[in-house]
Amino acid sequence: MRELLERHGLRPTKSLGQNFLIDGNILRLIAEAGGAGEGVDVLEVGPGLGVLTRELAERGSRVTTLEKDERLQGVLAETLAGLDVRVVWGDALDFDYASLPAGTRVIANLPYYISTALLTRFMRSGRVASATVLVQREVAERLGAQPGQDGYGYLSALISLHGKAKLLRDVPKGSFFPAPDVTSSVVRLDFTGEQPPEGLVRLLEQALHHRRKTLRNNLRMAGYAPEVLDAAILGAGLPADVRAEDVPLPAMRELHRLLS
Repeated sequence: MRELLERHGLRPTKSLGQNFLIDGNILRLIAEAGGAGEGVDVLEVGPGLGVLTRELAERGSRVTTLEKDERLQGVLAETLAGLDVRVVWGDALDFDYASLPAGTRVIANLPYYISTALLTRFMRSGRVASATVLVQREVAERLGAQPGQDGYGYLSALISLHGKAKLLRDVPKGSFFPAPDVTSSVVRLDFTGEQPPEGLVRLLEQALHHRRKTLRNNLRMAGYAPEVLDAAILGAGLPADVRAEDVPLPAMRELHRLLS
């Protein structure tokens, strides 16, 4: 990998989250856990030097990969030569995920600085069946957290609305070049494809904006009238002083119904 970078006059760019995976065992684990195989539509974000991309394509997957750093054009032309890979150059935050084939599987070493934003887009596209990704350990813990647990917040609730998350294994810093400052984790998320009501999603975002504050205070700051809010909290069977991070999802659904 160093030789390839030197030959093309490149070095990893920290601002783009370029920590390239160099552990072959982890690479194969991600591809296997993500369901890469013959005829499977796969989306990758941030191919870097194309190491994981190549593994996915060699398993027979139809791969679309999104890359922002156009300096890598020469590298990817070399490493992905002859493979069934479509490289889309541009910012992954601007990509139209609704244009993906239904049932697409995301398999990627996500750029850490936009991982939460990307996961939200995958879920809300309605086209992604699963996402098997490398993320920061801290993010991985939030993905699978339940109400009342450390790390539970808006992202955790959104995952529960759309499907479920499973942490597969931690990945040490030495598995990357250059080594990141944090430990990473491989997580698989499976989505039902159902899209929850927009009003419920907004309510969760408002309620969990400051997750350690009380539900009542958060929703008052969001503009709900105190008397309406108090009646809805009581009607949902919740204590008046309940913290937002402790409210189960069924109670949030009932609160949304009452406030609507």
